[in-house]
Amino acid sequence: MWERITEKLEILADAAKYDVSCSSSGSERKNQAKGLGNSTNMGICHTYTEDGRCVSLLKILLTNHCIYDCAYCVSRRSNDVKRAAFTVQEVVDLTINLYRRNYIEGLFLSSGIFSNPDYTMERLVRIAKQLRTEENFHGYIHLKTIPGASEELVKEAGLYADRLSINVEMPTEQSLQLLAPDKKREQMLQPMNVLKNAIRENREEKQKFHKTPLFAPAGQSTQMVIGATPETDLQILHIADQFYKKMELKRVYYSGYVPISNDNRLPAIGTPVPMVRENRLYQADWLLRFYGFSVQELVSPQQPLLDMDIDPKLSWALRHLDLFPLDVNKAEPALIKRIPGIGIQSAHKIIAARRFNKLNWEHLKKMGIAINRARYFITCNSQEFERRDYTPTQIKQFILAQGSSKYQPNFSTQTALF
Repeated sequence: MWERITEKLEILADAAKYDVSCSSSGSERKNQAKGLGNSTNMGICHTYTEDGRCVSLLKILLTNHCIYDCAYCVSRRSNDVKRAAFTVQEVVDLTINLYRRNYIEGLFLSSGIFSNPDYTMERLVRIAKQLRTEENFHGYIHLKTIPGASEELVKEAGLYADRLSINVEMPTEQSLQLLAPDKKREQMLQPMNVLKNAIRENREEKQKFHKTPLFAPAGQSTQMVIGATPETDLQILHIADQFYKKMELKRVYYSGYVPISNDNRLPAIGTPVPMVRENRLYQADWLLRFYGFSVQELVSPQQPLLDMDIDPKLSWALRHLDLFPLDVNKAEPALIKRIPGIGIQSAHKIIAARRFNKLNWEHLKKMGIAINRARYFITCNSQEFERRDYTPTQIKQFILAQGSSKYQPNFSTQTALF
């Protein structure tokens, strides 16, 4: 029995690793010489909550059987891979057993499509419902919404899941039609609208009636595959920005395409999307959501691709040296956030501290600001480090020569550091 479950887990956890919506996969570290513990990379991944906590999730597919033949998907109908499927009860038992052993704190559940979207979505909902109502499970649950599933099932899923997400998969309708002709963009956008309206209604009811049941309290997210088709960063970020504004999504995830087949519609095997591009998109996404930037400030028709050498915040600053240097003791809070080397928390510290004292370089160092980066863009209550006759090219070379620091990109899909 356990051997059969383990075999399914290996197959369906491996297939789930291509979905980055809950981020990093686990590591593999085999026990040797009678050591303590044994770590495998199947099924357990790590993600971060809104308050910064790292949590472990069981990340699996319900099945890798699929009626669709999407060219970019490892589980596509025509791919010659080993197939497996969990039963509803197996997923429930697996989740509870791993939770009780303190291996996981929640469940991330996606699926291929069995025979039709409703048939598959109904099983996903049954798993979440059984965990909540029969097992009294209060851990985190993230369910993937199946494109084309009925509105009733989507709404029912929101009663039991903390977060729901539906992958738009390709950035544009044209690319979707090229690589997944069986799917339609509307089948993905329609449930997003349903969830957006249901979350709004639940929020309003919650204000009036405190005992109103929660509905998808962690909101909804989506994922785009990048690099499989020729969309520019300008197109990708514009689409993400529209999702944030019109669909009120919590996150858009960017998954660099990993070549898995010799299909002339796709990049050749051996030419994966550079991880740095994925990282730059996350950094730009962070700037859109938290730093007040617009898409047009980061990329443009003249420069539709993000700079791969430096992060987008530094790239913007070098293109707008006429706005600098800024006096940190006087500058507007919105402008302080735009200074390279100063993050959100550091900006708040500066704004709070300057009410009581004029800040100098020593104060800024203690606040954790990346002085080697910020020095080219700010002044404060001292002249040390200050020199203003450098060109953008010189500043870029100086910063790149300094090597990695805590403000350099770490190629993680979880954070965007500035």
